[in-house]
Amino acid sequence: MGDLDHRITVPVPRPQPFFKTMKSTMKETFFPDDPLRQFKNQTLCRKVALGFQYFFPILEWAPRYTLDYFKSDFIAGITIATLAIPQGISYAKLTNLPPIVGLYSSFVPPLIYAMMGSSRDLAVGTVAVASLLMASMLGDEVSAAQQPTLYLHLAFTATFFAGVFQAALGLLRLGLIIDFLSHATIEGFMAGAAMVVSLQQLKGIMGIDHFTNKTDIVSVMRSIFTQTHEWEWRTGVMGCCFLIFLILTKRISKMRPKLFWVSAMAPLTSVVIGSLAVYLSHAERHGVQVVGHLKKGLNPPSLIDLEFGSQYLTTAIKTGIVTGIIGLAEGIAVGRSFAMFKNYNIDGNKEMVAFGTMNIVGSFTSCYLTTGPFSRSAVNYNAGCKTAVSNIVMAIVVMFTLLFLTPLFRYTPLVVLSSIIISAMLNLIDYKVAIHLWKVDKFDFVVFMSAFLGVVFASVEIGLVIAVALSLLRVLLYISRPRTLVMGNIPGSKMYKSMDHYTVASTVPGILILQIGSPIYFTNAGYLRERITRWIDEEEDKLKSSEESSLQYVILEMGAVGSIDTSGLNMLKEAKKNIEKRGLKMVLANPGSELMKKLEKSKLTEEIGQDWIHPTVEKAVEACNFILHKYEQI
Repeated sequence: MGDLDHRITVPVPRPQPFFKTMKSTMKETFFPDDPLRQFKNQTLCRKVALGFQYFFPILEWAPRYTLDYFKSDFIAGITIATLAIPQGISYAKLTNLPPIVGLYSSFVPPLIYAMMGSSRDLAVGTVAVASLLMASMLGDEVSAAQQPTLYLHLAFTATFFAGVFQAALGLLRLGLIIDFLSHATIEGFMAGAAMVVSLQQLKGIMGIDHFTNKTDIVSVMRSIFTQTHEWEWRTGVMGCCFLIFLILTKRISKMRPKLFWVSAMAPLTSVVIGSLAVYLSHAERHGVQVVGHLKKGLNPPSLIDLEFGSQYLTTAIKTGIVTGIIGLAEGIAVGRSFAMFKNYNIDGNKEMVAFGTMNIVGSFTSCYLTTGPFSRSAVNYNAGCKTAVSNIVMAIVVMFTLLFLTPLFRYTPLVVLSSIIISAMLNLIDYKVAIHLWKVDKFDFVVFMSAFLGVVFASVEIGLVIAVALSLLRVLLYISRPRTLVMGNIPGSKMYKSMDHYTVASTVPGILILQIGSPIYFTNAGYLRERITRWIDEEEDKLKSSEESSLQYVILEMGAVGSIDTSGLNMLKEAKKNIEKRGLKMVLANPGSELMKKLEKSKLTEEIGQDWIHPTVEKAVEACNFILHKYEQI
C-alpha cells in the first residue's frame, strides 16, 4: 500500500472531554430546537420578558394583533361555539358525567390554551375517544349510576394527573415519548374507538335504559339485541332522521368547502329542532329521554373534590396517564397538520405544557380532559381563524350560554346527542387508510388492524397496548435485524450501489462489498457477524460454481453506522479474525467520525491497519485492485 501515493486516509477526530460529549448528546436529544439561544447576550429584563413570552406566546403576537384579525377570529369563534356546545354536552354524556360538565370543559381550558398554546388553528375541547377511554377505565372500578359523586370526583382527579403528566413531559422535554405512537397505531386505535363509540350510541338511538359498561363489540351487540323489549320506535325514527341530516350536511360541506358552516351549524340546529319537537309534543312523556335540568352559572371550584386520599387513587392516576397520552397524541398531531397547511411551526413541548396547564386548571374548575379535536379545529381553520383568539370568542359564547341559556337544553333529546356523536365518529373510520397501509407497508397494516381489532373485540386499553407493543416490536426488529446489502459498480461510472436496487450494477472481481444498514449495538452485533459470514459463504459458492476469480477482499461500507458500542467493536474484531482465517482481508469504507473515534480508542485502527480504512467505497476498491494487479504482475 505504500505505493499508493494518492491515497486519502480517514482522519481520526480529536478526542473530546467526556462531559462535553455528554452535554452535546443530551442537548441534541432533549433540546434540538435550542430554545435558550434567544436568551444569549440579552439584558436581565429582556431575558425575563422572553421567558414570559416563551411560556405565554400570546404576549409575543398580541402587540401585532389587528382589527382585521379580530374580525376573522370572531367569525371563527362563533362558528366553533355552535359546534362546541352540543359536542360538549354529548361527550360528557359519553363519559357518564353530568352534561353541564361538558359545557364547563368548553369554557376554562380554551382560555388557558389561548394564552399558552403555539397553534393558531387548534380549537380546544373535549374529544370522544378520550371520553370513552375515561368512561371505560373509571367505569371498571366505580359505577357512574350508583356512585355518581365519587365517579365525578375521580374524573376530575384523573384530569388533574393527565395535566401533570402532560406538563411534566413538556417541561422535561420528553416529547419524544409521543413519537412511539406511530401513524398506523394512532389511525387504528382511533378507527376502533370510533366504531365502539358509534355502536355504544345505539343505546341512545334505540332508547335503551339498561346497557353494558363494557366497550367490546360482542358485549355491546348482546346488550342491544337481548333487550329488544326496551326499544322505543319514536326514538329510533328521530335518531335516524337526525343522523341522516347530519351526514348530509357534512357531505355538502365536503363537496363545497365554502359551505363549511353548514356542517358546523348542523349539530346545534339538531339540538334546537329536537328540543322544540320534544317540548311541543311532550315526547318525554312517551319514552323519549331528555337531558333534563342544567343549572345556570359558571364553573364551580372543584379543588377540594379531588380524591387524593381515595382507595381508587391508583385507578385515577392510570386513567389520567393513558388519557393524557391519547390527548397529547391527538392534539399535537392535529396542531401540526394545520400548521403545515399555513406554513408555520408549533413547538411540541410548548403544546404539552399548554395542554397540561389547561387540564390542571380545568380539574380545579369542574372540567374533565380536553385537547384539540380534529373536527372542531377543522371548522376553526375553514372559518378563517387567524390566531388563538377564536378560542377566547368560543369561550365567551359558552360563558354566555352557562349564565343564561342552559334552561333551554332541558328538553334536548339524548337521541340527538347520540346522533351528533355518531356523525362525528364516522369520519374516523376510514377504510382508505387501511388500503393505503396495505399497499405501502404490510407491517404498518398489521399494526393498524391489531389496534383496530383490539379495541373493537377486547377493550380500548387492550387495543392501545397491542398497537404500541407491535410498534415497539418493529423498532426492536429494525435495530436487532438491520439490513445488509451487496453493493456493485454501476457500469461506466465509479459509483457503487445496492445490487438489489440497481439491477445493472455488477460485482467487482475478487471483492465483496457489503453495506451495513444501521448503527451496531449489542442487540444486532451477533446477527451482523453471522450475516457477514453467510454473505461470504454465498459469494464464495457462487464464484466456485461460475469458475470466476476467487474472493480476496471484503469491504464493509459503514456510512450508516452512526454509532457503535463495545459489543459492536468486539463484533468487528471477531469478523476480522473470521475473514482472515479464510485467507481474506477486511476493509472498512466510509466510516463516520463517531465510529472512527471508537475504533481509535479501542485500538482497532491499529489491528485493522490505517491503510485498510478508506473514506469511500471507490477508494477502497481502487486500493484492493491495486494490490490484486500488483500480485498478478509478480
